[in-house]
Amino acid sequence: MAWRDRRGALRAILQGSACVRPASVYDAISIRIADDLGFELGMFGGSVASLAILGDPDIALITLTELSEQMRRMARAAALPVLVDADHGYGNALNVRRTVQELEAAGAAGLTIEDTLLPQAYGAAGPQLISREEGLGKIKAALDARLDPSLVIVGRTGACAITSLDDAIARAAAYEAAGVDALFFTGVKTRDQLAAISAATKLPIVLGSPPAELADWDYLAAQRVRIAVQGHAPIAAATEAVHKTLSAIRAGAAPKQLTGLATAELMDRVTRSDLVEEREAQFLGLARE
Repeated sequence: MAWRDRRGALRAILQGSACVRPASVYDAISIRIADDLGFELGMFGGSVASLAILGDPDIALITLTELSEQMRRMARAAALPVLVDADHGYGNALNVRRTVQELEAAGAAGLTIEDTLLPQAYGAAGPQLISREEGLGKIKAALDARLDPSLVIVGRTGACAITSLDDAIARAAAYEAAGVDALFFTGVKTRDQLAAISAATKLPIVLGSPPAELADWDYLAAQRVRIAVQGHAPIAAATEAVHKTLSAIRAGAAPKQLTGLATAELMDRVTRSDLVEEREAQFLGLARE
């Protein structure tokens, strides 16, 4: 699938009537599994990128180069459209332009730019926001940098949990007026909050980790939520599996005693071994056994 087709698929989700739950993806294997299982969309979160690439918590240590190169690897591995959490754009509005350029070239279907102050300010006990004006400047820079008009640009705000619902709506309204394709809200906890957001805006909504009160997909769809991010369990599951396996090996377990391993059939499928064998026969003259 061409990059523009992937971006078209994401736009179709935003323009549809259902609430989609994306797969959390972070490398070539995870995106292929998600694609094979029929997910409509992958979400490449900043926290997951930090874990997969650096092994560090989500404290804005990852660089744009590292993020975009990982996206490039995933775009090569599978055709699943991916929405990338581009955090704060790795700097000011001019850095945001560079972020959009790099992720567009890397094959992202869309990206989010948020108004959180990152990295965390010296002496700050909790998350802070940049000003509405600076946030709007970043959004305008992101839109200006886009070369492919099918690339999805999502304006994201965490104001609901940091400042107030009214501030979140005001920021979203400004981003909407600037021309973003969708609005991403984190920290929404109640139906009343979501209803107020839906009533005050017109664009498709992306919701970050909705709590149990909001985990009704038909209700979310009716409130114009088109994507509901469900956290990043796959990398936590993978970490647990690797830890369990290495612990068993360290304790002396033989290979045949290990449990919870992928079957040979699954490994062949995710590594596309049939395609590799076909290409070996076609281009290297190697006959299948």
